[in-house]
Parts: sequence; structure tokens; C-alpha cells
Amino acid sequence: MGMFDFLKPKKNTASIAKDRLRIIVAQERTNRGAPDYLPLLQRELLEVIRKYVSIDVEAVKVDLVKDGDHDVLDISVALPEERQATA
Repeated sequence: MGMFDFLKPKKNTASIAKDRLRIIVAQERTNRGAPDYLPLLQRELLEVIRKYVSIDVEAVKVDLVKDGDHDVLDISVALPEERQATA
């Protein structure tokens, strides 16, 4: 603690906590590199596809890829192989 610290205005602890939370949220978004809606989109796609084909949870992958100045939504669905009918 410095000699003249009493002259500095003190910051509100709620304000400090809010600033720290903003930094954490920004870092999480940067680390993930994807918007928050992608997991929800993946679940909804899985539900729709399951109406027609029986697939596993890991069969649907949704990613956001940077292509120059554009963001591209990359959706990959691994469909099961068709079973051959036995006569």
C-alpha cells in the first residue's frame, strides 16, 4: 500500500466483479471460436434427422469456419450404411 493510496478513488467491488466477468466471458468466446447457439443447433438438427434415420449423437457435427471475411456454417452428418435385405 502506497503512502498516497487514500487519495485515489476506490472502485465499487460490484463494478470490479462485473469487469472481471466480462473478461472471462470474452476469453471463453475467443477460446471456443464459436457462437453460443451452435450446441442448440446441433441438438435440434439431431432431433430432426432422428425422425427419419436412427443415428448416434456423435453423428452430427456443427462447426463455424472462417473463410476470409465470411463465417461458414459447416454441418456434417454421418448417416448409417443401409442394411442389405436378405432374401
